[in-house]
Amino acid sequence: MSHAVDGKIRHITVADANVFAELGFEESEAKRLQEDAQKEVEQLILIKRQLMQEISSWITEHNLRQAEVADKLNVSRPRISDVVNLKTSKFTLDTLVMMLSKLGKPVSVTVG
Repeated sequence: MSHAVDGKIRHITVADANVFAELGFEESEAKRLQEDAQKEVEQLILIKRQLMQEISSWITEHNLRQAEVADKLNVSRPRISDVVNLKTSKFTLDTLVMMLSKLGKPVSVTVG
């Protein structure tokens, strides 16, 4: 049995629009939701940057080349370059935590 997939585009949200307003939330609520979402994204980026800086510091401390670290972590050399260059959008939090763990730097979380 086959089902037809409807691939028609019905609406396009422009890049700088408030997606919550586009979804029909009242203006004040949409603004609050967007601000909250932005704060969460900024916090996540800060945490990722901190973990990436820890990995970069470890590489420097051990005087290793990116290729050597890539072998140790079983990833590609460009992947290590992305860490060193703080390309946060290319990594999940758990990936960075696992990398640090493999380097002998376990991560602990403090909620405060």
